[in-house]
Amino acid sequence: MTEPRSKSEGPLSAGAKTHVRELAAQAIFGVDFTFSSKETEKGIQCEDDSIALLNQVRGLSLVKNTERRANGLWTGECDLFNAPGRRGHDLKTSWSVKTFPICTEACEDKLYEWQMRGYMALWDADEWSVDYCLVNTPEHLIGYEPQTLHYVDHIPAHQRITSWALRRDASLEAAMAEKVRLARGYFREVIEEFDRTHRAGEPLPIPSAAPRVFVAPAALPESIF
Repeated sequence: MTEPRSKSEGPLSAGAKTHVRELAAQAIFGVDFTFSSKETEKGIQCEDDSIALLNQVRGLSLVKNTERRANGLWTGECDLFNAPGRRGHDLKTSWSVKTFPICTEACEDKLYEWQMRGYMALWDADEWSVDYCLVNTPEHLIGYEPQTLHYVDHIPAHQRITSWALRRDASLEAAMAEKVRLARGYFREVIEEFDRTHRAGEPLPIPSAAPRVFVAPAALPESIF
């Protein structure tokens, strides 16, 4: 299910290497490259509304998960897990009617796929879904956009959820594990190169210089896959 890559790109994709370099930069400088936007703020502020909508439409009684799990390779904190059904849910609160996906094809995303597969391994689930929910946007976030794009309670509840589900695949989990090992190796390479090329008073790299000992994170996020 992975996309073909050119031979010159190597076992890690260009996107994966970019993400690992970002993780290395955060470790080197002691900062967190987090960001906020009106879309992410709505997701945070309206999470309870999305959970209520999912429960109503799917006939569930799920509550927000607060447990973070790790398996030595990756870590994650899922949104919702139905233990009896061995099925998990990753909620995506859509920004507006305009951005809400109306068909499964519009939901499919390679990053979300690997994220779901990571959760399935951590929670020993048989199936996982990404559930896009359309709920009212808080007034203070709407700004100058038409309110008709954001006030959606008049739309039937069952029309305001679009889901994309995947079944567990052990072979893909094995491929993920190998990617994590490769990413950790590349992470160490980036740290070592930074040390060689950024020594105080040394204008040029010193290939023979011994790099500092740096331990890679115990677990890397699913987005490196």
